[in-house]
Amino acid sequence: MSEKIVVPDVVEMKLLKNLTQVVYILYALSYFAGITAIIGIIINYVKKEEVAGTWLESHFRWQIRTFWFGLLWAVIGAATAVILIGFAILFANFCWIIYRIVKGWLNLNDNKPMTF
Repeated sequence: MSEKIVVPDVVEMKLLKNLTQVVYILYALSYFAGITAIIGIIINYVKKEEVAGTWLESHFRWQIRTFWFGLLWAVIGAATAVILIGFAILFANFCWIIYRIVKGWLNLNDNKPMTF
C-alpha cells in the first residue's frame, strides 16, 4: 500500500511558514533560555510530515541538523573545556549556530528552500 502525499493549500503553507519562523525564533532565544530549543526541535518532529514534499521541508531538515550538531559540539566543547580547547569549540559552535539561524531565517523570508 502506498501513501498518498497531500500538498498543503496556500493558507496551510502560510501557517507552516509562520511555524517554521517560530522555530527559528525559539532556536535564537535558546541563548537566553535553553529550553526554547527543545520546544523548537519537538515542533520540528511533530510537524515534519506536514511539510514533507514542500520547500519548507528543507528548512525543517536544516533546523533539525542545527539542533543535533549544535548539541553534539556543545557536549564535546564542555567535555574538553578542562583542557581549554573546549572553549574554542564552544565559541565556534556558538558562531556556527548563529550563522545557521540567520541563513535559514533569511532564506525563509525570501521563500527559498535551504540548499545543502
